[in-house]
Amino acid sequence: MPDGKISIDDPRVADVRELLARHLAFARSSSPPEDVHALEMESLLDPAVTLFSFRRAGELLAVAALRRLDAGHAELKSMHTAEAARGRGIGRAMVEHLLAFARERGFERVSLETGSQPAFAAARSLYAGAGFGRCEPFGDYLPSENSTFMTLVLGSRGPHA
Repeated sequence: MPDGKISIDDPRVADVRELLARHLAFARSSSPPEDVHALEMESLLDPAVTLFSFRRAGELLAVAALRRLDAGHAELKSMHTAEAARGRGIGRAMVEHLLAFARERGFERVSLETGSQPAFAAARSLYAGAGFGRCEPFGDYLPSENSTFMTLVLGSRGPHA
């Protein structure tokens, strides 16, 4: 894992709010309004959501959240690495941490939605490298050419729909 610490964090903390705002701005600039599914800060306060941060020497470098969909299914949400920290393995460390957390909580599957546009290619590659495979829309999502849906059955390394 890259040098740093991953821990549960509060979306109301100033630097977390700022990075989440950058995440929302990126999503809004890269997707049509009806296909922006990033969580607003208020939604991250839902008890079904656990927000994590990656910090190095106190500096916030990444955030990601896990949202409980039901007893066996969770969703990876609001994953964002600060631009200056990209390419250092921090995103991969966050995904691995969230998957371990999901396993500890008894989830059997973790799914996600990300953009299908070129701006999201690195995210899709990261998730595929962690074992996620494409799947049909899940939860409240509707099919969209702007969305890529992915899932991972925990305990495996291969893609599962």
